[in-house]
Amino acid sequence: MKRKAIVGSLGLVALVIIYFLAFKNTSTTYQLGQKVDSLNGVYVYYNGSTNRVSGRHLTDDSYNLGLKYQCVEFVKRYYYEYLDHKMPDSYGHAKDFFNPSLTDGQLNKQRNLIQYSNPSTSKSKVNDLLIFAPTAFNKYGHVAIVAKVSHREVEIIQQNAGKFASTRASYDLVKNGSQWYINQRRIVGWLRKE
Repeated sequence: MKRKAIVGSLGLVALVIIYFLAFKNTSTTYQLGQKVDSLNGVYVYYNGSTNRVSGRHLTDDSYNLGLKYQCVEFVKRYYYEYLDHKMPDSYGHAKDFFNPSLTDGQLNKQRNLIQYSNPSTSKSKVNDLLIFAPTAFNKYGHVAIVAKVSHREVEIIQQNAGKFASTRASYDLVKNGSQWYINQRRIVGWLRKE
């Protein structure tokens, strides 16, 4: 009985440590809302912990960009400011950007963007939105913007990726026959403004 209590206590301590490492950003390097990166003049802002919310960000014409400084807010702000695009459905979590009922290359009407699955017959392009599936630690999913594409790699820019994640990440791009695959198992697909 004593051994079970010790093992249980150690397990609880391990879970608490994992929680703080995964969800709490105690870094003092940046201040909340500080500019940390940019793409085409649109800034990525520091959010601290992935679960922090600092109010809703609306444009002057009342278009909803999302919760400050979440991943959705950055990609929608980028599309609004740089690509002059408003999504018909301006609400939802990152996971809601990808409609699993659509086939590769169909119009996602909620976002007014063409949706591609991972893998797809269409190679990902700069400015595509990459959608990541939810995890046990992040039930909302994640969304980022493709910043660079080569024949073998895709680089993304992202906001609110977590304490130990950078604003930039790269993934292998693999061609198998007529299909392009971004080698990151959580990436379900991408959206593109045509």
